[in-house]
Amino acid sequence: MVAYLLRRSSQLLLTLLLSSIAVFAIIYAVPGSPELTIAGPNATPEQLEFVRERLGLDKPVPVQYLKWLVAAVRGDLGHSLASQVPVTELLGQRFPATVQLICFTLIIGLILALPVGGYAAMRPNGIVARAASVAQIVLLATPSFWLGILFIWIFGLRLGWFVTYSDFVPFPQDPLAAVKSSALPALTLGLFMAAVLIRFVRSAVSDALREPFILAVRAKGIPEWRVVTRHAFRNALLPIVTVVGLQLGAFVGGTVVTESIFNYPGLGRLVFTSVVARDYPVVQGSLLLVVTCFVVINMVVDLLYAVLDPRVRAD
Repeated sequence: MVAYLLRRSSQLLLTLLLSSIAVFAIIYAVPGSPELTIAGPNATPEQLEFVRERLGLDKPVPVQYLKWLVAAVRGDLGHSLASQVPVTELLGQRFPATVQLICFTLIIGLILALPVGGYAAMRPNGIVARAASVAQIVLLATPSFWLGILFIWIFGLRLGWFVTYSDFVPFPQDPLAAVKSSALPALTLGLFMAAVLIRFVRSAVSDALREPFILAVRAKGIPEWRVVTRHAFRNALLPIVTVVGLQLGAFVGGTVVTESIFNYPGLGRLVFTSVVARDYPVVQGSLLLVVTCFVVINMVVDLLYAVLDPRVRAD
């Protein structure tokens, strides 16, 4: 297990290093320039050169990257060009909101996907299985921004159950207010996540139910629901954990549209406003955080693999 952990950790560090190069290169891929953003469109060449020297943009690119990487490892991601606030401070304000939203999304997705997918595997030709297939197609074909606008119109404007905008209330501080303020964006993302998970849960459980040991379990007279929940689900966990991990990693940086629609003060909205304002340090810091979270989540999934299936450690 120690060798497996060391091997995965070395791969994680290499992935983060390569990802940091891509994130740093973004400053040269986007139109415009940071010195022009700071000095303004009417700046003189002397003013632009002064800003370049202050930002270190007059140095060779490898030197700039190494300087930025060392500072990032120390926790210094620079300052926002728009507000002059440290990037780490901005990320510290927005990242907890996105994490809480993702947790609510995960709860909604699993509550819907596990029972529906498991029951659809038990009764593949039943009404639930057919309804789940139709719902999957509809939800996966529906853009998240349209679904969010629809929820605002129905639950916010027509029924008045929720406010039409969302705010971040820490769950330990006020659980009820936290759930109510994040309900609509969490439901928007949770339905999409459930649509993805139901398909994999149904497929994984169906494959497990065709295994020879299931016949032996059924021969003992155990009820079908216990066969599925206690035996089939246990052997179907690996693909389910994989999909959940990929979905969580995607949601860390993929909530830009949903957070913008609901004006939710999370990391996704910070990325959106920073891109519009060409606030390069904030964009770089946000993307570096997203990549780090995605890589760490995949690392956790690999470790769960080793715990759920000891044969993985020998690979």
